[in-house]
Formats: sequence, structure tokens, C-alpha cells
Amino acid sequence: MNLLRAILLAALASTLLAPTAPAQQPAQQQPIRVAIVGLVHDHVRGFFGTLASHPEVQLVGISEPNADLRARYIASTHLPASLFFPTEAAMLQATHPQAILVYTSIAGHRAAIEAAAPLHIAAMVEKPLATTYADALAIEQLARQYNIPVLTNYETTWYANNTAAHDILASGRIGDLRKLVVHDGHRGPQEIGVGPDFLSWLTDPIQNGGGALFDFGCYGVDLSTWFHHGELPLTVTAVTLHIKPSIYPNVDDDSTIVLTYPHSQSIIQGSWNWPFDRKDMEVYGATGYANTVYIDTQHADKLRVRLPNEPTEHIDTAPALPTPQDNSLNYLVAVLNHQLTPHADLTSLDTNVTVVRILDAARESALTHRTITLAPPAH
Repeated sequence: MNLLRAILLAALASTLLAPTAPAQQPAQQQPIRVAIVGLVHDHVRGFFGTLASHPEVQLVGISEPNADLRARYIASTHLPASLFFPTEAAMLQATHPQAILVYTSIAGHRAAIEAAAPLHIAAMVEKPLATTYADALAIEQLARQYNIPVLTNYETTWYANNTAAHDILASGRIGDLRKLVVHDGHRGPQEIGVGPDFLSWLTDPIQNGGGALFDFGCYGVDLSTWFHHGELPLTVTAVTLHIKPSIYPNVDDDSTIVLTYPHSQSIIQGSWNWPFDRKDMEVYGATGYANTVYIDTQHADKLRVRLPNEPTEHIDTAPALPTPQDNSLNYLVAVLNHQLTPHADLTSLDTNVTVVRILDAARESALTHRTITLAPPAH
């Protein structure tokens, strides 16, 4: 009995004195492998500028058919030449990305996705999703067939004051939505000095879909679709102007789109003729308003708000957007890691197919000088 007791005590002491095993650490998430398709959209410079601050993203390849443009980006980015490919197909075969970031012309989005989708590669394109409703529907079909996310990136999605204005309306503090007025634009792409590769397709009615109507009208249509929970407007009426035909001979440079809904109206003004840059909107409810203030892309957090029974408006500062809603790459990573499912937001495919449908109708309205009916009135 004493011998058994001694054995048990020795075993217990050995257990207590044994070093404690370190706690199991969660597996480190691997970076998302992304590839760039096209370098003719100047917004790609923003990607290169922020890549270093996103270790959760790994750039594995870049495709661009223009050899001179490839050489210029090799020199300016100091990236290894081995990352660059003359065709998307060769790049996808060599690098196997999880997502493509598309910086072609807008008309090039469909072809880029057609190459990637059968390989189950997700896509994020620059705004708008497509130049025609037919292309938008084809992209939607590819996304469904191959079960991939297709996202559309708008700079204004990541403005904290846009989300704050949306939240104020949703909270009921200013009543039901009655009118949305959106202003977007600048002095013109040539006037602000965009690159020649960008300018050549931005001012082409086929490659861009139009001029200011598509380039800047899309921001307001995206916001209006979000504010109206994806609802189609009853009617679309658009007016375009050709103020600077000597600079922009083939496309409009000023546009106004009016969307009517059963109980509200959206007025969307996209222009290459503003005296200063602007990306702001006015949200009018039945009992108050929340209007965003544009200072610049780094300080998009101010609103002018007037609530019921207030004698005057006051200035609000919007809270910073939480990750992953704060920038396009964080959003993309969250989607690919299945932490976020895009639906009915500013970036999601369902919203942006509707956006292109409205833009397509706006272009038709401007060309034919008539109002286009999209949704039948509710009975």
C-alpha cells in the first residue's frame, strides 16, 4: 500500500513540475493574392500608393497589353518586371490570383471578368460596373454561374459623412426621404491633368459609356440606389450639355439626371465644368436634412444637419468608418475571407447592376429628349 502511494505521489509531482505547453495560437491568415488587369485607369495609382499599408494583400501579377505603358509603370513603381504580363490570360495562368482589380476602360470590364470567372477568381472593378445594361447582366450571370463576388469601387463609398447621412435618415431623425441632391465632378479630366492613356478612353463614348454622365453621374446613381434600398425609380430623365466641344468633341461634359420614386426624387449632377472639385450630397427628409460637406478625400467627415425643432443647422463630424467598411482593399479581403457578404450596399453587384440600368436609361433619355419609364407605379 505504501509502495502504491509513493508511486502515485511521484507521478503527481512529475505532472506539476512539467513545463506548461504554450497555448495554441490561431493560424495566421494568408494574404489575399490579387492581380491587376489593365493600367489605363489612373485610379490604379491609388492602389500602388496604398499597397504597402495593406500586408493582408499580396500583388502577384499585372497585365497590360501596351508595352510602353508597362515599361513606364515598371520604372515608376520599381516593381520587378517579372510581375508584368502582356495578356490577362498569361498572367492568370502564371500567378493564380484570388481576385483581379480591373483598371481597364469601363467597356473592358466584361472581358476581364469573362477571363477570370471560369477560374473562380473574384473581381473588383472601378466605377461604374459597365457601360451598358446588357454587359451588366452578362457580368451578373458570370458571377452567379461561377459563384464569385464582383464588386464595384467608388471613392465616395469610403467617405464617413455619406454613411453618417444614411444613418441619420435610417434612424428616423429627419423623417422619410423626400429629396436627394448629389453633386460630383471637377473642372474636367484634361483640365486637371489626367494621363493621356486615361484621357483617351475617358472621352470615348464607347469605352466610357459617355462623358460626365457616366464618369460622375454614376456616383449619385449609386448613392440613390443605396438610399432607396435597391428600388428602381419610376422614371429617369436626363439632360446633357456640350459646353466645351473643342476639348471634348465626342462626349457630354455636363449632366443632370432626375429620378422619380413613389415618394421621393433624386437629382444627380455630374459635371466636368465645376469651378472646383466636389463630391457632396444633400439628404432632405420630411422633417430635417443632413448635407455632406466635401473638403477633400482625406477629410470627408463633415455634415450640415438640421433636425426638427432646431432653430438653425449645426455641423456634425461623422465617426470614422470601422474596418472593413473603411476602404476598398479591407472590404475585398473581408469578402474573400467570408467575413462579409455584399448585398444592397454601395459596392455590391445587385446595387450596381441597377446603377447601370439607370445610367443606360439616362443616356437614352438625353439622346432622345424624353423621359424613360423603368418601374411601373404601385397599385
